[in-house]
Amino acid sequence: MMQPKKTKFRKAHKGRIHGVATSGATLSFGQFGLKAMAPERITARQIEAARRALTRHMKRAGRVWIRIFPDVPVSKKPIEVRMGKGKGTPELWVCRVKPGRILFEIDGVPVELAKEALTLAAAKLPIKTRFIARIME
Repeated sequence: MMQPKKTKFRKAHKGRIHGVATSGATLSFGQFGLKAMAPERITARQIEAARRALTRHMKRAGRVWIRIFPDVPVSKKPIEVRMGKGKGTPELWVCRVKPGRILFEIDGVPVELAKEALTLAAAKLPIKTRFIARIME
């Protein structure tokens, strides 16, 4: 599971996801990609599940790039605990994803295989996505 080695602060505010992605909105490494179409928080577990589905379908051929990293801690309080007494302990790590952000990129496989693999990966994510391909000149 992905998580930061070290952080400046232990706990983070929830915040809101506004606007569209400006950075990470174009293909940089591979020929094909999976682009987010809605704002959402994606957990480290969901990223890992999508990565496994992707690499299994590709039979470890080609190359995969993960363009997001879960760097925001989400805290939870135990169940049946009364109100107050401070914020809970960090339980999981999430990545705030804006619409237009590239989540995964792949290269070295045919377009049909890439489309199938990214569709399987998209099924593991809580977000509407789109398959994109680099136009060859």
